[in-house]
Amino acid sequence: MEKIGILGFLSLLVFSVVVAQDPVKTDGDKYKVILENERVRVLEYKDKPGDKTSRHHHPDFVLYALSDFNRKLTTGNGKQVTKQLKQGDVVWMKDQIHIGENIGTTDTHALIIELKEPANTKSEDTSKTK
Repeated sequence: MEKIGILGFLSLLVFSVVVAQDPVKTDGDKYKVILENERVRVLEYKDKPGDKTSRHHHPDFVLYALSDFNRKLTTGNGKQVTKQLKQGDVVWMKDQIHIGENIGTTDTHALIIELKEPANTKSEDTSKTK
């Protein structure tokens, strides 16, 4: 067996943790990639009442509710938040790790548009004046 050294082992460990937190990998029965390019990834999400996801990560994203649903999110630091969304609701959410649980009586159906570009930390004025 080839020795990889401590740095190689740590790199492999970090890579494994990041890959394991991709919701398509952790909950492939619920998430489906419907579009992906260099700037965004669009996921379709479906579950049933009582379903719960594994712990996973989303970069900054927009969620578009295709059905009415109630969810409980348990964030990476253990904080619990409940969300009640109606069909047609659009929600902006920041980069996060969470576990999601359908705590309602209806199926969850949503589109999640994940941004691949980091947030712009400086404000640019792109307006042109004469």
